[in-house]
Amino acid sequence: MVITIGSLNFGQIFSLMQRDTITFDLIKKEEDRQQKGLELIASENFTSHQVMEAMGSALTNKYAEGLPGKRYYGGCEVVDEVENLARDRAKELFGASWVNVQPHSGAQANAAVMLAVLSAGDKMLGFDLSHGGHLTHGSSVNFSGKLYQPSFYGVDKDTGTINWDQVGIIAKKEKPKLIICGASAYSRDWDYKQLREIADEVGALLLSDISHPSGLIARGLLNDPMEYSHIVTTTTHKTLRGPRGGMILMGENFENPWGLTTPKGVIRKMSAILDSGVFPGTQGGPLEHVIAAKAVAFSEALSDEYFHYVLQVQKNGRALARAFMDKDYKVISDGTDNHMMLIDLRSKGLTGKDAESALINADITINKNMVPFDDTSPFVTSGMRIGTAAVTTRGLKENDMAKIASLIDKVLINKTNEQMIIDVKAEVNEWMRSFPLYAETANV
Repeated sequence: MVITIGSLNFGQIFSLMQRDTITFDLIKKEEDRQQKGLELIASENFTSHQVMEAMGSALTNKYAEGLPGKRYYGGCEVVDEVENLARDRAKELFGASWVNVQPHSGAQANAAVMLAVLSAGDKMLGFDLSHGGHLTHGSSVNFSGKLYQPSFYGVDKDTGTINWDQVGIIAKKEKPKLIICGASAYSRDWDYKQLREIADEVGALLLSDISHPSGLIARGLLNDPMEYSHIVTTTTHKTLRGPRGGMILMGENFENPWGLTTPKGVIRKMSAILDSGVFPGTQGGPLEHVIAAKAVAFSEALSDEYFHYVLQVQKNGRALARAFMDKDYKVISDGTDNHMMLIDLRSKGLTGKDAESALINADITINKNMVPFDDTSPFVTSGMRIGTAAVTTRGLKENDMAKIASLIDKVLINKTNEQMIIDVKAEVNEWMRSFPLYAETANV
């Protein structure tokens, strides 16, 4: 039978399209990889089915530039409800008075804040990338280091921790307009109170990027930045266990410090300045399907089950750090307060590149990472970063952390022994069969 395409509607055409088996076979391959292996990358986690369902919904079809009630497109009544739901849940979760849930990532959230509060060439003070900071906190290869004038603070060489008094000394010398705290590889808590005092003393705004520990912060397991920070940014994945995305928050809204006004002469609130930094400043239409998934994740994060989850993440982090130190690995700062640890491998005669490569072959995923005062390149590194958020989602507990450390140690000691690594891989795969990601993968 010959079918004339022109006589069919789009739904009928879609039903006749050949399934893209190449792409979906690759997706299945990735699902199998995640199920079979130990996922220890600190910035990764596993979302729930309902988070993924929201991301794959019809909301992906809708354009919605602007904010709820103030869109540049018609037909936004439903997505307005979705976005307001996400905003309300985020406010409840973090104790915030204002949020913007539209940033596509943590980097986009930081870019929007900087565009809103800085001018090109303005000074900013951030945590040094080579000591555990983030690209968007002033790295020379990132927009933040190209558009603005960054200076940095780092950790003490002996303790591996930040000396807050030293941060104050640097701030007084540099007089930045923005001070950024937060990290991608720092295992200790932050003194937001003292940082705010430093910011006030030098006339700077304080931006707290809590992308990594945000889930622990939201449920009261770490210091809360909301009371002291002018602005807070976060990703919505990592310990928050939502879709990949970003968010900007404020504990209290306030009048912008530069006296910027509306056309009617009213001083604009900081929330309006930040909203403009997102759209039209750095983004176009928001991803409403992702925002729906954020709403789902925020609801999950408000549950009692999630509290017990992040509490276990923290317990597992401490147990895993102890297990590595018991095997004479150098854990920077001698432990962790959150979900991650940074391990200096130089005492073991290894590079981060060596470790990452050998462990991948055993289906154990970590990432190579610079350590403070590193003497190798970022492509080699002297360390590895490990986190417990994803394995805790799988259901692993403190007593499993010693086994993880032993498996990693076995691979690294025998990194050139192919048979040994094959044996460890088989052990990992068999072990993970007892911790299925989703019900339908239980027999993979």
